Amino acid sequence: MPQRSWSAKRERQYDHIKEGLEKRGHSEDESEEIAARTVNKERARHGESRTASRTSTKDISSGRRGGLRSHKGEGGRTKAQLYEEAKRRNIHGRSSMSKSELEKALGGR
Repeated sequence: MPQRSWSAKRERQYDHIKEGLEKRGHSEDESEEIAARTVNKERARHGESRTASRTSTKDISSGRRGGLRSHKGEGGRTKAQLYEEAKRRNIHGRSSMSKSELEKALGGR
């Protein structure tokens, strides 16, 4: 949810991100959280917040990251997450499988 300490620019940024996420099918709660985190990270990167983590200031910017990943859509679970589920299900040959092979072996869930 927008915070009082945000500037008008950050409020607009929050609304824009939230609306875009909702149009892509995210729930309202999830959209609000992602938008707030994104705006807070941008505030930290631009020195607008009192405290900031190292990753907030040194990591690739949110806009650049989105631009790099925009053609791929959401990636879903990571290969490591898929591998761990395959391990729990005792799927043989999992160590040599690619991410897409793990997804197929797990039934695309």
